Amino acid sequence: MSRSSVPRTSDASSKPQLTPDDWIRAAAEVLVDKSVEAVRVEVLSKDLGVTRGSFYWHFKDRDDLLSHLLTWWRDTATEQIIERFEKRNVKPRELLRELLALPFHGEAAQVAAATELAIRGWARRDEMARQFVDEVDAKRLAYIAQCFSALGFDISEARKRAFALYSYELAESLLSNQGTDKQRDERRVFMERMLLRDEH
Repeated sequence: MSRSSVPRTSDASSKPQLTPDDWIRAAAEVLVDKSVEAVRVEVLSKDLGVTRGSFYWHFKDRDDLLSHLLTWWRDTATEQIIERFEKRNVKPRELLRELLALPFHGEAAQVAAATELAIRGWARRDEMARQFVDEVDAKRLAYIAQCFSALGFDISEARKRAFALYSYELAESLLSNQGTDKQRDERRVFMERMLLRDEH
């Protein structure tokens, strides 16, 4: 009998029916607020107000949850963003301008930056997390390089400019408290002018 066909008791039905995404988001919050070591089944169960048995309805074990957490981060922070850009069919120059502005998208950008910082800290000590981070970095850099290539830069120049743009994005995310709004906007305009100008 599959899990989906198992009848639920009246006690179970009186509690919130959590999805895997609920557990993943709760794990992400603990990761950001504390550390990956604090992402434990008993901690998440308490935070979500359910029994530990609810966790095993969706995940084999803690490692399975951590793998899903990294997949969720990769998809939401990279794959879905690229997909949105592609669906809008934005011209390369305008797309690069939008990429330069990503760190300034309010609270959403702050949450994304905090999550990314926590995952990169985790990746320094964990092989599985490091592989996901490496994959995400490579995918982002390749996509940005394609945008520069579409503007007519050769592949070598496109890759260098992609690395500079990506490094700038990461720096603005990690150093979000440095400078006033005016100074941050001036930095963005400077990077845009420098990266989008022709070689000659």
